[in-house]
Amino acid sequence: MRKWYAVYTKPRREKKVHQLLTEKNVESYCPLNRVKRKWSDRLKTVEEPLFKSYVFVKIRNEDQSEVRMTNGVVNFVYWQGKPAVVKDREIEVIRKFLNEYDNVIAEPIELGPDSEVRIQRGIFMDKEAKVIKVMGNKVQVIIESIGYSLVASLDKSNLTLSERSRKAAH
Repeated sequence: MRKWYAVYTKPRREKKVHQLLTEKNVESYCPLNRVKRKWSDRLKTVEEPLFKSYVFVKIRNEDQSEVRMTNGVVNFVYWQGKPAVVKDREIEVIRKFLNEYDNVIAEPIELGPDSEVRIQRGIFMDKEAKVIKVMGNKVQVIIESIGYSLVASLDKSNLTLSERSRKAAH
């Protein structure tokens, strides 16, 4: 069964990697953002990769080495020791969003003290917590909704912004 994976590329090689993968008959997706750039004499719309140094591929597990050996590919993006699988619906959302909007900005979520987050996995799954401290990839959170103030150190990848934080950001 084929799944979508994120591939990390050398800087500014996203379009070339996409082209090379396509030539190898590998289903590949390089989300391109339409951006207006001003030259000295005119305004021009250009297409730039939405995610710097990332391309998505839809492959079977056994096709990973073929992708890795493509010129410009650094490696797969890993999560919990395995290549990160991207859900089909997430790829579709990106496609639809880029078809509808120009000048899209993709920014990683920044967590800081007092950010409200939702825990995605583990014993406290779906509980909301408040970030106390950020230490690299680890985040210390306080979980109050269970009637106690528990402080836990969690991996950043186990957290998403809470609904309330998302609404406050917009």
